[in-house]
Amino acid sequence: MFLEQAFRQIEHGKDRIVLDLCAAPGGKSTHLFSLLDSSDLLVANEVIRSRVSVLDENIRKWGHQNVVVTSNDPADFSSLEGLFDLILVDAPCSGEGLFRRDPGAINHWSVDNTKLCSTRQRRILADIWPSLKSGGHLIYGTCTFNPAENEENLKWLADNNEVETIRIPLQESWGAEEIENDGLFGYRFLPHQVKGEGFFLTLIRKKDGRDSFPIPKKIKSRFEKMPKQFAEIRNWLITPDSDFFAKNEFLIAFPDDKIAVLNAISEQLRIIRFGLPIAQFKKNDLLPEHTYALSVDRNPSVFETIELELRDALLFQKKEEIRINSTIKGWMLVQYQGVPLGFVKNLGNRANNYFPKEWRIRMALPELPDPWYL
Repeated sequence: MFLEQAFRQIEHGKDRIVLDLCAAPGGKSTHLFSLLDSSDLLVANEVIRSRVSVLDENIRKWGHQNVVVTSNDPADFSSLEGLFDLILVDAPCSGEGLFRRDPGAINHWSVDNTKLCSTRQRRILADIWPSLKSGGHLIYGTCTFNPAENEENLKWLADNNEVETIRIPLQESWGAEEIENDGLFGYRFLPHQVKGEGFFLTLIRKKDGRDSFPIPKKIKSRFEKMPKQFAEIRNWLITPDSDFFAKNEFLIAFPDDKIAVLNAISEQLRIIRFGLPIAQFKKNDLLPEHTYALSVDRNPSVFETIELELRDALLFQKKEEIRINSTIKGWMLVQYQGVPLGFVKNLGNRANNYFPKEWRIRMALPELPDPWYL
């Protein structure tokens, strides 16, 4: 949550390109969605391939178009010199701040490991630094309170580059400590003083480097445009400036003014997903995607909406059969207390449940009243 306090010290603008470098499982990326403007673009990256799927899942559940999910080593970004306005580096660390939550983690701690982590963190910072534009901001954090991984890395970065740290206002009730060393400021949260685990964070402004990355306008796109027969899907969104692409029988919405950036990124990075899947197409049929139900840009007038009681809402998310109290047949959006849950296809005598199987609730339900149709 302190990430937000750092972000609010940055002068706000539009059309920013933001990188969350070590993004999995996605908590910071989804938090950034609530802070960024719809004109901004978020690149959420995870180098560890086994963790990419959970990052992608959580990003999709947030329902935004202005996002690209990648899986690359920090060194792969160095060729995108001056591209990013803001980079968030939640660096892999020795994890001292997690000892209270996970006492077993103490057994993995060693002086040698902290040195290894510090060296790795400096490599990450050195690799990613060129891709931050001059005047851009870097938020660096770890879930440890070891000075070698925090203050000393900050000093190392300042000794080798032109930087300034931005002070972040604190409230006494937070229990955080402001650390100052040779005019460089960082913030340390010790687990016995805060309502949470231990960590370190600093906000840095870059004063050297390239002003901005020259984004070519005429790179041949790697992405297939949407077939013209599906043009009706443009009415499914309330954003008129969205463009649509076809990938593996899915139609994907992405901001039109960010296509040049997407093409430039695709030349250098391994893209896992971009934009928001809206529908699957089979011949000339369009099947609305679950992620479209969750989209912040969904046009509410396209599909009939049905409000569910609690039991049916839970059964729907267990991917079990529910009944729809409606004479209208076809695709319908179901919701609970105004929150969209997903799509069903009402056939009259039953409703097919299209909640994603891999996201279904697996635990047993609590005792609840029988549904209205029993």
